[in-house]
Amino acid sequence: MAALYDFDTAVDRRGTWCVQWDGVADRFGADGLLPFTISDMDFATAPEVLDALRARLEHGVFGYTTWQQDDFRSAIAHWYATRYGTDIDTGQLVYGPSVLSQLSQLLQMWTEEGEGVVVHTPAYDGFRKAITGLGRELRGVPVGDEEALERELARADAKVLVLCSPHNPTGRVWTAGELARTAALAQRYGVAVISDEIHADFVHEGQVHVPWPRVVGEGGGAGRWAVVTSASKSFNFPALTGSYGLVGDPGDRAEFLRRMETAEGLASPAVLSLTAHIAAYREGGAWLDAVREYVAGNLAYVAERLGAALPELGWVPPQAGYLAWIDLRPLGVDEDALQRVLVEREKVAVMRGSVYGAPGFVRLNVGCPREKVVLGVEALVRAVRSTESSPSAG
Repeated sequence: MAALYDFDTAVDRRGTWCVQWDGVADRFGADGLLPFTISDMDFATAPEVLDALRARLEHGVFGYTTWQQDDFRSAIAHWYATRYGTDIDTGQLVYGPSVLSQLSQLLQMWTEEGEGVVVHTPAYDGFRKAITGLGRELRGVPVGDEEALERELARADAKVLVLCSPHNPTGRVWTAGELARTAALAQRYGVAVISDEIHADFVHEGQVHVPWPRVVGEGGGAGRWAVVTSASKSFNFPALTGSYGLVGDPGDRAEFLRRMETAEGLASPAVLSLTAHIAAYREGGAWLDAVREYVAGNLAYVAERLGAALPELGWVPPQAGYLAWIDLRPLGVDEDALQRVLVEREKVAVMRGSVYGAPGFVRLNVGCPREKVVLGVEALVRAVRSTESSPSAG
């Protein structure tokens, strides 16, 4: 299917004010690096989305806009029904400028300063900044450790679980059983759940994403809950801003909307974001399937090359996403030394694991043409070989 679309031809993003290419010096201290960093892709969005945006631009009038209209709501419902076999209650929908802004509002609604917010670790750095920036205590639980999860949720001042589903940066897809157990624990200890599902559309073959509304629906309810998500990750238009969510409790939903529309002054959403969402969810499925297939090929290449060059790692592709989360600890690689080699000699920018609370790992974005992936992986292999301290070095 990927052959129907051209993902091999590079789109020059330099000079477009993008964070990944033009802002690389802000994080890595050097310009001109080949970046594999922030989680957006180097691909143009779906042709169907571009056509819809052009048509909206041709209209020429960009006045105040409402998201509370059937075109937007029904497109979301259509997506959930056709992609996930899940019927959502469109009356539960809310809107916000970004997933993190929604998360921030919900945390302010459901927690007080000093109270605990539980997050699986390693954790997306945006979660860390939002939680600690609001004066809440971030409490990390290793991915897959259900005993630790219950222990943290049982603490008296634990108020919210921020669930990243699928998980960033590991690409872990939670099983239906894991999610059901998580919902039961949250209900037992009176902890609200905020499920960030922005990576859901990038689940790879053999894996199944279960939306949180289906989890709580099948389990008979699980107290306070919300989903925060957007089409912007999977269809690659985050610069248009715009996200949506579902809030289970009517009172919480009304309070969330009040805060967005009055306290935050965000009554009118970005019209081009609405346009892009509707087109993506109504017409963009074939493109998404194709880009996911192409990215799966990129990840398979990474696995093959690392398997040949650094077999000690035993690296396998993630279950979801376009981020290769690579554990270099078996090789005894010094993170600082590796970064120096990558930046100064190899001229590439790769996210270090300590950004996500996991020193010894790297996160390599392969949402890009295969030629770029090859350059990045070869640079990483050379850098690792020059800095590893494993007895099998060389």
